Amino acid sequence: MRFPVPKSLTGQLALLVIAAFVGAQVISLWLFADERGAAVRAAQQTELLERSAVVLDAIEAAPEDSRTGILAVANSRLVRFSTDPAPLATRGNSPALAAQLTQLVGADRTLQVEEVALSPHGARRSDPPAALSWLRDRMVAAGIAPEELRISIALTGGQWLNTRAEFQRPDIQLPPAILGTTFLSLLLILAALWFGLRRITDPLRRLASAADGFGLDAAPPEMPRDGPREVQALSEALERMQARLSAMIADRTRMLAALGHDLRSPITALRLRAEMVDEDETRERMIAALDEMQEMVEATLAYARGVSPDQPLESADLSELLADLVKELSEQGPQVHLTDARPLRAEIKRTPMRRALRNLIENAQRYGGATRVALHPMGKAAEIVIEDKGPGIDAEDLERVFDPFIRLETSRSRETGGTGLGLSIARAILRAHGGDVTLENRAEGGLRARVHLPLEAA
Repeated sequence: MRFPVPKSLTGQLALLVIAAFVGAQVISLWLFADERGAAVRAAQQTELLERSAVVLDAIEAAPEDSRTGILAVANSRLVRFSTDPAPLATRGNSPALAAQLTQLVGADRTLQVEEVALSPHGARRSDPPAALSWLRDRMVAAGIAPEELRISIALTGGQWLNTRAEFQRPDIQLPPAILGTTFLSLLLILAALWFGLRRITDPLRRLASAADGFGLDAAPPEMPRDGPREVQALSEALERMQARLSAMIADRTRMLAALGHDLRSPITALRLRAEMVDEDETRERMIAALDEMQEMVEATLAYARGVSPDQPLESADLSELLADLVKELSEQGPQVHLTDARPLRAEIKRTPMRRALRNLIENAQRYGGATRVALHPMGKAAEIVIEDKGPGIDAEDLERVFDPFIRLETSRSRETGGTGLGLSIARAILRAHGGDVTLENRAEGGLRARVHLPLEAA
């Protein structure tokens, strides 16, 4: 059985700490039970030795015909005393206990003390198999295996006092104080862990939320200043990175705008000179080439304006924006159907956003004919789906078409294909708003564009 692993840092660390704590407590309880078992076993052995010495004194002092009654009184469920002509203990494999008993009965007494391991079912085995003798010894030493202690003490007159006692493993009993201490310790550890992790995860969560706003052209979001020193250092590093990225984008935008603007003048001059060419075919070719250059320059300027930070954000209803675009583009080309558009508001730059969505819908119109557009929410974002019934494109080109000046249509005709900047402009604008656009082929044929855009905060 597999248990689900929490995905959050707090959950994972809490689970790890609980597992480590429970493991440590299990080991501690096992050691406690082991030591307690050994202590109980030693106490039982000492009590049996003292009891045997007392029975010995009573038998030696009483008349011989009274011994049976004394033994009957001394016997219990687990301890049996008897007088026999032969000793019960013959091996004498417990010298420590024998020495302790000698101190109680006197050094002049002949005695034997023997420990015999018992099987789990209670059968006595004085000689276990050689392969298991080490296990028996370990279990006996740890006090977790049942055993029988045999004592034989020589009596005056040639008889032997034989004692047989069966020692069971003591039950594991956890005092309420130990259980209470264990649960209290776990509670305190979890409380300290929760407090410590909150000091780390809360700033990290706010940091992640602030970092999501880096793609917008609005003012940089406020970074968290509390939390551990490492989180504060990360916030400062992200602020510096945001500043460098903003400066780089601004420099690139200014460069593209300046380049596109400066190219207009020589293109206009060349157009005037081309009009003076007498040969019609040459003049038309030159004018067509200049028109293509002019369109590329305008597209470059549009690309630069799309990511320019000089336009303010405004709250807009995406359904109304799409409805206006669909109506306008349906009048200019193949029909566009708005199949689903529930009201959803987002903070956008209206003109660049219209340009981005227009480029995507026009691309579907140009290559797929009839187009369907839908708008629906996806959590904290809106998804705009644009579908056409065209031939689609190869899987390896689904990302490549977003590169600037990439055209899968190779005729180079401006009537059948654009400059190759339309999709690049659309993605640049959407990413500047914190969104994105992806393409995928439909199973029933055609292409599907998915636009994700963050919704306005409630």
